[in-house]
Amino acid sequence: MSTASTGTQQTGTVRTAQPEQPRKIHPWLALAALMFPVLTVSVTTTALSFALPDIAADLRPTATQLLWIVDVYPLILAGLLIPMGTVGDRVGRRLLLIIGSLGFAGASVFGGLATSAEMLIAARVAIAVFGSMLLPATLSLIRVIFDDDAARRTAIAIWTAGFSAGAALGPIVGGSLMQVFSWHAAVLVAVPVCLGFAVVAPFALPESKDPRPGKLDVVSAFLAILTMTPIVYGIKTLATGGQVLNGVVAIVFGLAVGVIFVLRQNRLANPMVELALFRSGRFTGGVLVNIMGNLVQFGFLFFITQHLQLVAGLDAFTAGLLIIPGMTLAILSGLFGARWAGQVGARTVVVTGLVLSAAGYLVVAATVNNGSWPMVVAYCVLGLGIGFATTLSTELVVGSVPVEKSGAASAISETGYEVGAVLGTAVVGGLVTGFYQAFLAVPANVDSASAAAARETLGGAHSVAQTIPAGADLTAAASLAYNQAISLTGVSVGITVLAFTVLVFWLLRTPRKVMELDTRTGQLTMVPAPGAQN
Repeated sequence: MSTASTGTQQTGTVRTAQPEQPRKIHPWLALAALMFPVLTVSVTTTALSFALPDIAADLRPTATQLLWIVDVYPLILAGLLIPMGTVGDRVGRRLLLIIGSLGFAGASVFGGLATSAEMLIAARVAIAVFGSMLLPATLSLIRVIFDDDAARRTAIAIWTAGFSAGAALGPIVGGSLMQVFSWHAAVLVAVPVCLGFAVVAPFALPESKDPRPGKLDVVSAFLAILTMTPIVYGIKTLATGGQVLNGVVAIVFGLAVGVIFVLRQNRLANPMVELALFRSGRFTGGVLVNIMGNLVQFGFLFFITQHLQLVAGLDAFTAGLLIIPGMTLAILSGLFGARWAGQVGARTVVVTGLVLSAAGYLVVAATVNNGSWPMVVAYCVLGLGIGFATTLSTELVVGSVPVEKSGAASAISETGYEVGAVLGTAVVGGLVTGFYQAFLAVPANVDSASAAAARETLGGAHSVAQTIPAGADLTAAASLAYNQAISLTGVSVGITVLAFTVLVFWLLRTPRKVMELDTRTGQLTMVPAPGAQN
């Protein structure tokens, strides 16, 4: 039986201020239902990774369009998660989940029927809009359904494991469908799941609203997107050897808009982002770990999928199967980490996870030339670390705020995940691509046009190699360059994560002050923690 926060009865509707008609809802059944939208969103983030060659052959997108087919989904998702968290607080989180699921299914049908790159990009934008309605609402409901700390920690561990599993399952699902169907199936796979959830949700989930919901701020949402998009574009431009001036200008513009966004939040009575939440070191540390966790995970997926297929020569389905061990370890370590934290504390578990994540990159840096299995082992080490780190980081974020602010906190937490997904492709993918272009020594017997295409991407090199007499030499040179690029990227990212771990270790120290909500004014203040010494 679920209970609401203090002062409420056990009801089918979980509200902070006012109970409605009682209706029994089992919390673990509710959690099982909530896993469907979580898996849907995370699988969609990565499911197209193995379908890109077929999409390129069918729709013939430009290089820029192919990039946006992948990136526009997490980018729009990241920009809209926070405002959609506010919408859920206002209209009801269960209602928003149902609307989002139905819209997600409809947009997926539109994408599955796409006949042009422009149509597919538009569909991915629509999928992201409806996807942004799902994640904040799921965490908010978990926060109010499970009022017991131990049960909530386990529930969030399962939620986080599901999110990580979905991200890793995406390539497997996409690769499996590609063995039987066309790339269209990789887009349509979400449709039956979303429709099924929309039917089950009214019976399995309670409704939940914030009695003092924030005001929907369209201007702030636009500023958030206008901050992220040029920064990501600039990073990609600089990492892949594009026009340096264009990249720098884009990043500076994005940062300037970000400053405007922050200033606007400070002026608003009901800001879209509660900057006061970041006064808590645990909240800030948890959000940063979410960003870094997805950055290293999605960055690793960017190059491991290409390495297994184009360097090791495996088909999409087999390559997907080799990701299962790392995915499984991410799930198991997430579940075990929630229990382990009860004995050693959340900080120890999170720091251990970050160190293991760094080790995964260092392992791949040292062994990338030894075949595909060392790559799989490195992903297993990474998965073990990601499970430890992100499970507890999400609990730190959601658990460190008053229950009335769970919607805002969970939205920020999820935004961290999606920002990390975008930056994983932009930063890690950009580094790999940039190093590959720098290291590639095109054989002298390859013509200039073919050489130019080969320098763009590893996939471009393999496509060109099939049409020229010196194809075998070009393929060998491209594979060598890609391995060198992965190795140097592994060292760079591994060292960066270790340095980041030191920062997180400091942020997650035992707090001397905790957040408290003044129910009369709605203001957050920091008060001495129970037992804290001045």
